[in-house]
Parts: sequence; C-alpha cells; structure tokens
Amino acid sequence: MTGDQIIVLGVLGGVLGLFVWNRWRYDVVALLGLLVVALAGIVPADEVFVGLGNPAVVTVGAVLVLSRGWSNAGAVDGLARLVMRVGGGTANRSPARQVAVLTAAVTALSALMNNVGAVAILMPVAIFVARRAGCAPGVLLMPLAFGSLLGWTLTLIGTPPNLLIGEIRAEATGETFGMFDFAPVGLAIAVVGVVYLTLVGWRLVPKR
Repeated sequence: MTGDQIIVLGVLGGVLGLFVWNRWRYDVVALLGLLVVALAGIVPADEVFVGLGNPAVVTVGAVLVLSRGWSNAGAVDGLARLVMRVGGGTANRSPARQVAVLTAAVTALSALMNNVGAVAILMPVAIFVARRAGCAPGVLLMPLAFGSLLGWTLTLIGTPPNLLIGEIRAEATGETFGMFDFAPVGLAIAVVGVVYLTLVGWRLVPKR
C-alpha cells in the first residue's frame, strides 16, 4: 500500500468518524477532507472543485431546490391533507389502510424529490394519524421509511446513484438514461413493496 493510499484511507476514516460524532456540519467535514487531500498533493490544486460541476451533483442540488419550492408553494401541504383525509386516523380503522396511503404517497414523492425531504414532510402526518388511531407510531413510520426507498427505483432523479449510473453509461455508449427508463422495473418493485408493507410489513413492527 502506497503512502497516498494510506493518506486517503486515513482521511476517509477521519471523515466517517466526524460524521458519527455529529458535532460539525457534514458539508464542513466533507470540505475539510477535500482540503486535506489537496494539501497532501493527492488531488491537483486546479482539480479540487471539479467534482462540484459533475452533472449528478448539479441535478441533486436542483432537486433539493425544487423540493423546497414545492413545499413553500403549499403543494406538499395539500398532499399531506389528502393523505390525512383518505387514510383516516380513527381507532375504528385498520392500520393497513393508513399504511397503504402513507406508503404510496411517500413512494410517489420520493420519486420526484429528495427522499429524506419526502419522509420529513409526511412524518408529522404519520405520527398524528397514529395518535388518533391509538397505535404505536412505529407501525406507520417504518413502512413510511421503506416506502421512501421504493421511490428511488422509479426515476432517474430518484437517487444520486441513478444519476451516476446514467453518467457512466453516457461515457461508455454516448447515451444516458431517460427520466423514466427505470420505471418499467421500478414500478413493479414499488407496487410489490407497497402491497407487502400494507398487508404484512407493518404487522412485523414491535407494537411499542
């Protein structure tokens, strides 16, 4: 193992340790790691910030901006109210119906916006519905979390790895993936996942 490899592994270990420590902002930690490898001469000075111009990075940033725009415009609040109305949240309704509505909603949202943002938007709704229904919040929150992962499989912007795969394909073949090229397989996975979470998944969550 060369000296550069040891330095890179050390920087990665230090960055992961600071992420776990969770006292400094993650963007500051990432930039510090970049600064260390640049000062060590592993990354040339004129290429330090080249990665910020990567199409995947720009697209993810654009998705975050759009997500905030939808939230500020009230579009997401309307969806949350719809979920509340359709899913119910009274003691005489089965959690299965509430799980179905919440999971389907977060799956659709996370296909078009950051999945963490989608969960953050619907999490208060899930907790409120669980309280009204008299069930443990985890019964709705766990399917909500898994539903956000299912949304990744539907679109090119569903998750950054999809964008990276599209970029690698473009470099190899000259043609990237389209926005909905993942949908034929992803839709089948999402439907099966939502059905499973609705019928079986929520029953496996500890009722506490």
